[in-house]
Amino acid sequence: MEVLSEKLFEELKQATHASAHSCRETANRLSQEVQRICTESQRIQASGEVDTWAMTLGKHRLNQCLKYYRLGSRQGRVELHSILSSIVYRYIAPNGVQVSYQARLSLIEDFLQNFYVESLKAFRRENILAVDFQPRTLMELAEYMAFTERYGKRRIPLPGRRGQQLIILRAQTFSKQQPPETAVDIAQATDAGGAEADDLRELLPYQRLREELVAQPDALPEEVLRNRVIEALLEYLKERNQEDCADYFALRLLDLPTGEIESMLNLTARQRDYLQQRFKYHLIRFALSHHWELVHEWLEADLDRNLGLPPKQWQQLQDSLSQKQEKLLHLKQQRVDDAEIAQILGLTATQFHKQWSKLLGQAWELRNL
Repeated sequence: MEVLSEKLFEELKQATHASAHSCRETANRLSQEVQRICTESQRIQASGEVDTWAMTLGKHRLNQCLKYYRLGSRQGRVELHSILSSIVYRYIAPNGVQVSYQARLSLIEDFLQNFYVESLKAFRRENILAVDFQPRTLMELAEYMAFTERYGKRRIPLPGRRGQQLIILRAQTFSKQQPPETAVDIAQATDAGGAEADDLRELLPYQRLREELVAQPDALPEEVLRNRVIEALLEYLKERNQEDCADYFALRLLDLPTGEIESMLNLTARQRDYLQQRFKYHLIRFALSHHWELVHEWLEADLDRNLGLPPKQWQQLQDSLSQKQEKLLHLKQQRVDDAEIAQILGLTATQFHKQWSKLLGQAWELRNL
């Protein structure tokens, strides 16, 4: 475990701007969590490969932590909230009561606020921290958010069943505790438009999402930028006659379960999978060519931030570039106009965009390692 802790420490130092002290504490906590799992798991103990398991589990926890660190405090919270909301969406509603999307969303907000408090208590308890400990640095916050995601997804063994995720069990208990009139009160407070607005099928998903975005006048700057990205992607899809992809994207953003998405779009599971692949193709084209500046600004991965790469990976990217790509990147950093760069490098406009998209793709792959 000392070897694992040291390895995690070195990787955190290389991949973040956190202090050595902060990296050391996080590395120690992650390695202690892994040690506890390896010690308590009969399957791991019986495998005869405890060290291999420890390294695998440690790497997984490290990558989760780095994911939230790179997202930053606000966007990390948005990501965590979205992941957990999508898991509990279908389980949050008083028994036997049909609730609107907005009413369900309000219940999810109430539930998750309580769950975050429970998760923080578990984080303190399992890491033997002070009862008033609060994440204060970005590293601590990223570690806590990664822990919360894992904590919610823990599988709890149940009699006669394989088990269930902890957050789903909590959501089911929460829903049982809600009296039926709660849903009515929330629906009246959130759906001033009348009963017709309760059914998402009354509106195209794209239109409903536009309503949700417009109804956020007090959004934080990061959320405003996220909404700009969403709007631009939706417009991009509609301009290319990909309305079905736009509707699929909108429903995904509304955190609807896969089964409901298939039902609303009248798709079989196979058709939905094909649509998802087509959407992914257009998403990559959008992010790496047509609106790369907007997307990378939102991801805090623009040119001013070395395309979101820490020093080690930034150097790795530069070492992998051809001489022409290296010059292209340098001119881009100098804010030279695209047309002028193409002329300097002897490229057509199409060749220039292909070269730049390829370079962004290389950076994208490094960020997601």
